[in-house]
Amino acid sequence: MTRTSNRFGALIPLALAAVAALAALAPQAGRAQTASKIPERAVRHDIPLTNMIRRAFDAGTRDSTGRPGRNYWQLWMDYTINARFEPTTSMITGRETAVIHNQSDSAMRTIVMRLDQNLFAPNVARAEAVTEITEGMKLSKLTVNGEAVDLSPPPTGRGGGRGAAPPVVRLAATGVNTTSARITLPNPIAAKGSATIEAEWSFRVPRADNVRGIRMGRWADTLYQVAQWYPRVAVFDDLRQGGWDTDPYLGPSEFYNNFGHFDVKIDMPAGWIVGSTGVLQNPQEVLSAAARERLSHVLESDTTRTIVGANERGPGVATAAGDRLVWHFVADTVADVAWATSNQFVWDATRATIPGRGPIPVNMMYLPGHATQYANGGPTTRHALEFYSKLWMPYAFPVLTMVDGPEGGMEYPMFIMSSVGASDHETGHQWWPMMVGTNETWYGFMDEGFNQYMNSLSRFDSQHQPANLDGPGQSYGRTSGNEQEAPLMWDANYGGPMYSFQAYSKAPMMLSMLGGVVGDTAVWKAMSDYAETWRFRHPSPWDYAFFMSNALKDKQKDLGWFWYYWLFTTESVDGSISGMTTAGGKTTVTVRQDGQMPAPVVLKVQFEPKGRPIRPMPNSKMIDSVTAIVTWPVDVWFSGSKTFKAELNFGPRKIVRVKLDPGCRFPDRDTADNAWPRDTVVAAPAAGRAGGGGGRGGNSCAP
Repeated sequence: MTRTSNRFGALIPLALAAVAALAALAPQAGRAQTASKIPERAVRHDIPLTNMIRRAFDAGTRDSTGRPGRNYWQLWMDYTINARFEPTTSMITGRETAVIHNQSDSAMRTIVMRLDQNLFAPNVARAEAVTEITEGMKLSKLTVNGEAVDLSPPPTGRGGGRGAAPPVVRLAATGVNTTSARITLPNPIAAKGSATIEAEWSFRVPRADNVRGIRMGRWADTLYQVAQWYPRVAVFDDLRQGGWDTDPYLGPSEFYNNFGHFDVKIDMPAGWIVGSTGVLQNPQEVLSAAARERLSHVLESDTTRTIVGANERGPGVATAAGDRLVWHFVADTVADVAWATSNQFVWDATRATIPGRGPIPVNMMYLPGHATQYANGGPTTRHALEFYSKLWMPYAFPVLTMVDGPEGGMEYPMFIMSSVGASDHETGHQWWPMMVGTNETWYGFMDEGFNQYMNSLSRFDSQHQPANLDGPGQSYGRTSGNEQEAPLMWDANYGGPMYSFQAYSKAPMMLSMLGGVVGDTAVWKAMSDYAETWRFRHPSPWDYAFFMSNALKDKQKDLGWFWYYWLFTTESVDGSISGMTTAGGKTTVTVRQDGQMPAPVVLKVQFEPKGRPIRPMPNSKMIDSVTAIVTWPVDVWFSGSKTFKAELNFGPRKIVRVKLDPGCRFPDRDTADNAWPRDTVVAAPAAGRAGGGGGRGGNSCAP
C-alpha cells in the first residue's frame, strides 16, 4: 500500500530519530555483547496461556495439574426425540424436548443451537462441497419454557441515542438458516437452574450415490445414514468468553457436544432394520421372533452369527409384522445420537469382551453385495474394543453397531459408519471424543491425531508384534517450515490446505518424539491416566499438556519446552553430527541442532568387533557386545547453544561409527548428516512405513 495516513505520517520523524539513536549506540552495544553473549537459541520452557485457560484457572474450574479444578462444571442435557421416516420422500420429521441443566455458576442469557443439516442448504458457509443441495433443516416450532420463540425477528437497529429507552429483549432466534443459531432470552436461565426447549423440524436426507457422504447420506431409497439430524444445544463451558461454543459447522472439522441422556423413538415402515446409538428397548415389538432368538446367543462365544439374512426381507420376516414400527433406543451419558436404516440390511452380530465388564454385543449391518467386504468386521471391531480397553480404559458403553453406507468412516457414540478397513479407527473414536469429550472443531489433533497414534499400536498388536514407533517423530522435519501448516493450537475449522495433516498426522509424530524422550510405555501409562481423569468431561489442550507433564515428571522434569514447540509452533530439531575427534582414549562428537526445537542427544556408538574391553559410561546402555546407546538429556541445550560436545569415554576400544537419533524420533529435515563417518550412512526405508526414518539419504530405523 502506497498511501500513508496523516497519523502514521506524523510518526515518521520520530522513527528516523530512533534509528539514529540506535546507530549512535552501536559500538557500545557491540562491547556489551562481548561480555554477555546472546544465546544462539533461546529455548522456551513454558506453555503459553491464552485468555480462556487463564479464566478457567482464575475460576478454579481447571488447574495447572491438568486435572479438573475444585469448581469444574459442565452442562447436562436430557433429550426426548420422536421422529418419523418416509422412504418415498426421504424426509425425516421430528419433535423433541431438550432440558438444559445449567450446572455452571453463571446465568445464561442466550442459548446457542446447532442446526447442522443447514450445511446442505444453499448459500450457507461451508469448507467443502456437499453431495446434494437440500432445503436444510426447517424449524416449524421452537419454544423455551413453553413460550414461543420468534423465528423471523426484525433486524435490530441502533438505539435512539442518549436518553433513549433501552431495547426490549424479545424471545427470538437469529441464524436459523445457518448451522449455528442463537436464541435471546428475556428471562435468563439461572445458575444451577434448568430450561426446557421444544422443537419441531424436518429435512430431506441428502443423496450420495456415487460419492462419499458427508458424515451421512443415502443410497437412492434403499439405505440411509442419518446424523446431525436434530436441533442440538451447543456446548456452554468454562473456557469460552460468554460460555457458548459458537464455531460454525463447515464440513471438514467435526463436533463438540454436551453429555446427556437420550430417549429416541423412530417411526419406520415395517421391514426396515434400524441400527442406532443406544440400546434397543422394545425388541419384542420391532424384531421377528427368529431375530430375537438368534440375538439371545450372541454373547455366548466369539462366533459371528447372522441375525437377519440376505434372503429374509419384509414385514414379518426381516422385522416384526405390521405397517409401521416404532424403534425405541435409550443412550445414557453420550454426546450425540446417530442411526441408519435399510430395507436390504444383512444383520450379523458377535461379541467383544471388555476387561472388568464382560461381553457386549457388536452389530454389523450391511448390504448383501458387501458380504465379502464385511466378513472380517466382527473380529476387527472386537480386537479394537478389547485392545483399546486394555490400553486406555474399559469401553464404557453397552453395545457397538457398525453400519454400511456412503459415509465410509465416521463415528458416534456406540455407533460407527464404517467399512471394515476403517473400523479400527472409527472404533478408536469411542475413547476420544466419545468418552473423553474433546473439542474436535478447535483441536482435531486431540481426537483424530491421538486416534491415528493408537491405531498404529493396534495394528502391531493384531499382528502379534511389539510396537515400533520409530520414524514418525523424525519425519516431521520434512514438513516443518511449510507455510501452509497451521500449528496444532490453531482452530482446526480454519486449518487451511493442510487441515488433514494438522488434525490427523502431526500428533502421532509428536507422541513418537515424546516416547523418544520418556519411553513409549510411560507415554501410554500417562495417557491412560489422562483418559480416566477426563472420562465424560471436556479437557482442553492445556489440561492434556499439564497432566502429561505432571505424570511424566519422574522421567523428564521439564516438558514445557516439548509442548510449546509441538503445540504452538511448526519448528523442528534439525540435528546433525558436524565432527568427531579422538584423543587420549576419549572421543568427542560435535552435535548440532539448527532448528528452534531442542531434543535429547541420543547417539548409537559402534565399536570394532575385537579389542580391549568396553567400559560402560553412566549415561549409556550396551545393546549388544559392540554397540552402545548414549543419552544426554534435553537440558544440555537450555543454556542457549546450538552445539554440544558429547564426550565418549568407553576406554581404548576403537569407535568405528556414531549415529545421531538412532530411533528416528526427533524432527529432522535432512538425516544424511546424522552419522559419522558420512560414507557409512545407509539408505532410509520408505517414509510412512513402521520404523521408517525418512529424509534425503536418511538413516534406517529398523528395530
